[in-house]
Amino acid sequence: MLSTFNRNEYLEKMAGNPLDLFIIGGGITGAGIALDATVRGLKVGLVDMQDFAGGTSSKSTKLVHGGLRYLKQFEVKIVAEVGKERAIVYENAPHVTTPEKMMLPIYKGGTFGRFSTSLGLKVYDFLAGVKKEERRVMFSRKETLAKEPLLKKEGLKGSGYYVEYRTDDARLTIEVIKEASDRGALAVNYAKVEDLIYNQKKKLIGVRVVDRLTKKEYSIFAKKIVNAAGPWVDTIRERDHSKKGKHLHLTKGVHIVIDGKRFPMKQSVYFDTTNGDKRMLFVIPREGKVYAGTTDTTYSRWPIDPKPTAEDRDYILDAINGMFPSVHLTSDDVESSWAGVRPLIQEEGKSPSEISRKDEIFISRSGLISIAGGKLTGYRKMAERVVDEVAAQLHREGGKTYPACRTAHIELSGGHFGGSTHYATYVQEQKQIGIGLGLTEKEAEELAKKYGTNIGELFGYIQMNQEEAKKYQLPPALLAAVHYALTHEMILSPVDYFTRRSGMTLFSIQSARKWAQPVTDYMAEQLQWSDQQTKEYARELEAAFNEASPYETTSDVSETKRV
Repeated sequence: MLSTFNRNEYLEKMAGNPLDLFIIGGGITGAGIALDATVRGLKVGLVDMQDFAGGTSSKSTKLVHGGLRYLKQFEVKIVAEVGKERAIVYENAPHVTTPEKMMLPIYKGGTFGRFSTSLGLKVYDFLAGVKKEERRVMFSRKETLAKEPLLKKEGLKGSGYYVEYRTDDARLTIEVIKEASDRGALAVNYAKVEDLIYNQKKKLIGVRVVDRLTKKEYSIFAKKIVNAAGPWVDTIRERDHSKKGKHLHLTKGVHIVIDGKRFPMKQSVYFDTTNGDKRMLFVIPREGKVYAGTTDTTYSRWPIDPKPTAEDRDYILDAINGMFPSVHLTSDDVESSWAGVRPLIQEEGKSPSEISRKDEIFISRSGLISIAGGKLTGYRKMAERVVDEVAAQLHREGGKTYPACRTAHIELSGGHFGGSTHYATYVQEQKQIGIGLGLTEKEAEELAKKYGTNIGELFGYIQMNQEEAKKYQLPPALLAAVHYALTHEMILSPVDYFTRRSGMTLFSIQSARKWAQPVTDYMAEQLQWSDQQTKEYARELEAAFNEASPYETTSDVSETKRV
């Protein structure tokens, strides 16, 4: 169980006895490594200096997608691997992964012609092992406009229609960590690795971790230490004096959110921007909203909480208005936004155009194992490669043999349906139970879809704590979700809940503002905050809401180059 209330105990356990593997970073990569290693029988610890998924892993395009654009670069191996991984992620966690029909419009003079689109999508289906019912379909101009009437009509020749998978990236990450935790991994957020510990032979044997809440220090020792810190991978490599050769090149991706009533598109679309920079954007309906992105600009600032700029926002709005000319969106239509930093890999002496989007493993002389690059979709395979290396080293050094990766068939927390085919039926059954507890049909269905096979925990709390909901003047479903996040998802602040566990900051910011005070009051009592702490967390939450809407007015010169 990943309980907020047991967090100190987990740190004490990590420091109490040497681990087989210690992981720096609680994003999707670190989470995947923790699950894979734990399933194979390793004793695992993990910390993140922020919240789980607090960095890049909650700020992506929120797609488990097959990398169709890599076909243009003839990256056949990447397409084959990540394409197949989409189906595995979906089968193991259908409550946080949803098949999404995607339209690729074909325009006269565009990047993709009708023949190349048809051929490309056919090759994509083959490489990715796409299920027969999800394979590409080619539409005429008339059929395309019937599917999405808002598309620009001038020069439209037709479209390709294929399947991607939409996800909640932060919840996918937390479900991976929860499954690892349920199987024995020790994971803690808001705990920062301040120092690396070496033996007399200059071999890495441990880390010094500081709990950012209590300021208490812990010395944690492990046979192997993996650096999966995302944009901070090079920070750890510098501390290890092993940053040489290849290094991270950070780029910033921005997304904006618009109300579906203002932008009533029917269909997810992946399209060329009309400004000639050869980039492509996604526009995706979700929960009554539409979100669009992404930008791709070089970023050289400290990676914590990158901000969208007015330039970023206008770039996306211009692209939308170019492809959907009747909507006439302005900056006033943007309800919220987010920015994330991608840790790409660049080799010394090579140009930015040669930046790799593949993942790579670096092993230093001290023994530090670093993993960088890659993408959300390929997290499981990245984890497999890292744990294979860890297992091989442990075998050479100690003679113990560990089994091969088994996570292709490991259902994630909340995803224990016995396969995606049972998901819809399960949701309908649980919806009726929720209605019987006094929830509205919408509330019951949303809870069942979001929490999957963990829904029983929330329903049990709703049944037993009606009076508490009245006390805090919160809907029972919302109070249950916050309570569950405290007892099973290690939230330590209201921002953790509203931004990463629920996504309300991004996709329902007005509701988030409405319930901010009672949720903060409830957490304050549960976690025994002082009045000063409560005020600080309330200010932090208000800042998060504000940051989701306004934009920096100036642009860092290092961010102006599109990659």
